Amino acid sequence: MSKSKIMIVDDEHISLAMTEHILSTAYLVVCASSGEDAIRLYEKENPDMVLSDLRMPGISGFELQEILQTKTGHKVPFMFMTADLDDDIESKGFETGALDFIRKPFRADVLLRRVGNILQTVDRIQGLKKAAETDPMTGLLNKSSVQSEIDRACRQTGGALMMIDLDSFKPVNDIYGHDMGDKVLIRFAEIICSAIRGSDIAGRMGGDEFIVYCQNISDGAVISEKAKYINDHLLESAIEFMGEDMSIPLGASIGCALAPKDGCDFLTLFKKADKALYSVKQNGKHGYAVYHESESGELHDDVESTGIEDTITILSERNPSKGALVLSMDQFRLIYQFLVRVNTNYQKRIHIVQFSLKRRGLDEFPASSLTDAFLEKMRHSLRQSDSITQNSKNQFLVILLKTTPPNARLVIDRILKNWEDDENSDLIDVSYEMKELD
Repeated sequence: MSKSKIMIVDDEHISLAMTEHILSTAYLVVCASSGEDAIRLYEKENPDMVLSDLRMPGISGFELQEILQTKTGHKVPFMFMTADLDDDIESKGFETGALDFIRKPFRADVLLRRVGNILQTVDRIQGLKKAAETDPMTGLLNKSSVQSEIDRACRQTGGALMMIDLDSFKPVNDIYGHDMGDKVLIRFAEIICSAIRGSDIAGRMGGDEFIVYCQNISDGAVISEKAKYINDHLLESAIEFMGEDMSIPLGASIGCALAPKDGCDFLTLFKKADKALYSVKQNGKHGYAVYHESESGELHDDVESTGIEDTITILSERNPSKGALVLSMDQFRLIYQFLVRVNTNYQKRIHIVQFSLKRRGLDEFPASSLTDAFLEKMRHSLRQSDSITQNSKNQFLVILLKTTPPNARLVIDRILKNWEDDENSDLIDVSYEMKELD
């Protein structure tokens, strides 16, 4: 465990040397002989607490505390020491937010014990602060914290604000369950962190939306490299978690705005990065766009251009598996609406089948493990041209293409026969309804 660092500020050299000797037995120590020296050293050394003499020429201990807290924007742990016997001085110290007060001369064991108590208090406060500021699932900053951190950073340092959206995430929850969805989100956060530096800021805005601020970056080529890295590693992780036959087109879309060119505060950069992200979504996903606005005010986005082969790769199913295509309800609805149009013009004879499941002997829904087992039997009993979705806790919809009514019933019989061979089949009753699209 690393030692805590303490800054000692005292204009009396003998007192400074004695205090350093005592504290250096347990802590890392940085010394300053004046308030001016302490201000210069603080940002460089970033100590865990400051132990300062109260009465110093130039900048007093009280003034030093106020200056450091104004510069850092947060409360700096302070302990004052003084030879002054005035009780009002001690009261004023606590009123300004000092954590402790010790009178000179002091015993070494007393100083060490009181400094240790302060550091324990600081650790507890920081632990509570961290819990309040972080997303419990991913460990990244939560929405409010990352907004304030990025706002502070972009006002001080130029850089790139990147909105990162996880594409096609909903089917992971729909098909593989929310536990798998959580695993993907956690790994996605890890991939994002590995793509940036320790000094950069990363947070989760909610759901599958993340945000990053990379300081001192203004080159679109760097954004391109990060986008490729995130997408490549995300696909590797998806296959690792869900198997080689994983067919969900998971990917990441990134919209970027640059500070100070596009703005110097969080809200301005966020709005422009959001516009760039929308452009990526409209151009095939799994890529990036850097916001650019012409003098006329017309929005342009430097979207990574792709040839038709790359576009087809994005559209195509990854690692198509045997059996029917399992879709989310939203995806299924779009396919259904499209096929209704096709059927109107080309008469392809399309059937839709709804299977309903009920726990045998009980008027209740079957457990998710049973519905998952039934889904797998259906998927392997159907053709690759067929589609399935789970439209409620106990119901599934199936679209059968180019199928006559007798053949559709044969397909249904095959599903039910294969289900009878499953060890769980005696636990649920299965019924169905079928309709041919007019």
